[in-house]
Amino acid sequence: MARVKPVKVGLVGCGAISKAYLRNMTQKFSILDVVGCSDIIPERSKNRAEEFGIQQLTNEQIFQDPNIEIVVNTTYPLAHYEVTKAALLAGKHVYSEKMMAVTMDEARELVSIAKEKGLRIGMAPDTFLGGGLQTARKIIDSGLIGEPLTAVAMVIRGYHMRGEKETERMPFVMSPGGGIPFDMGGYYLHALIHLLGGIKRVMGFAKTREKEYIYENPRHPRYKESFKYDTPNMLVGVLEFEQGCYGTLTTVSEAFGETPRLEIYGTEGILICNDPNTFGGPIYLKRNNGSWNEFPPYEIPLTHGYTDESRGLGVADMAWAIRNNRPHRCSMEMGFHAFEVIHGIIESCNTGKVYEMTSKCERPAPLPSGYISGTYAEACLDN
Repeated sequence: MARVKPVKVGLVGCGAISKAYLRNMTQKFSILDVVGCSDIIPERSKNRAEEFGIQQLTNEQIFQDPNIEIVVNTTYPLAHYEVTKAALLAGKHVYSEKMMAVTMDEARELVSIAKEKGLRIGMAPDTFLGGGLQTARKIIDSGLIGEPLTAVAMVIRGYHMRGEKETERMPFVMSPGGGIPFDMGGYYLHALIHLLGGIKRVMGFAKTREKEYIYENPRHPRYKESFKYDTPNMLVGVLEFEQGCYGTLTTVSEAFGETPRLEIYGTEGILICNDPNTFGGPIYLKRNNGSWNEFPPYEIPLTHGYTDESRGLGVADMAWAIRNNRPHRCSMEMGFHAFEVIHGIIESCNTGKVYEMTSKCERPAPLPSGYISGTYAEACLDN
């Protein structure tokens, strides 16, 4: 049997995250053939192209190339809608960094265009495809924690302008569509949907703690200048899953350090998951078979591969899905559903009412276990 024909890819947006994508897409996955990259700043795309041995292109060249099937959109959040729409209208499938757009109307339009043209949208994050959260899914599906009752998801970070250079704090995380609920919320929501399924209703609170901040480092060229923080930086939401489980989602960027937490509590056990921003473990399981002190949580050996930094795994899964005519796991429905959850919590805060979700989302199919290491690990995507 002949080797599967690789899917040609063009990347738009050569900022910080593009390096991880291009490294993995050019080196880790045989199904992907990266043709070239583009950026609004030509020097950046030139540097990335030289770094990975691909072509420096313009957006228009990527959109007009009849051989390119997938456009990977790693622009900043305010440009996601514009770039994704242009790619869809050019007849390309799109895989986008989180989240889909800035407003719900923009997201609905992108979904409508994709459906009308029979095209796919894939949505980051793809960390739930890694060995950590795939192992967690296997534990839940095996019944080792019984019926899931409640989930706790929390990320606490510090987004401050304390660096010396303009580039040391990405400005998009302080702009509409880029605050911590959108920047980090997707990792936790994709993990929760992967583990527990779709969400029925949400409610909660969200706010921008301070609307004006200053550059704090004396070495920064804009030291003591102020800037607007135009996005929620504190959000606490309550989630009701379709299958009956309850959960909480907390995202805050006003503290310091980082506290990632994802735990699922069931009738027969507790599952402590890895940081949803990573692909690997550790995963801990506490079974209802004795006192807490007698039986502490046990670290579970991972049952799946892709435990290292594997951004682009979702693009590879999407490419295999195109060749095998199956649904891709980082689906448009999942991305839209997670996006609506964040907007629903914000709307609930504004109205004081429970927000009823309008979108539906099934759990993506789990990856088969095994294929732990080596280049043959990619075989888990060919199904």
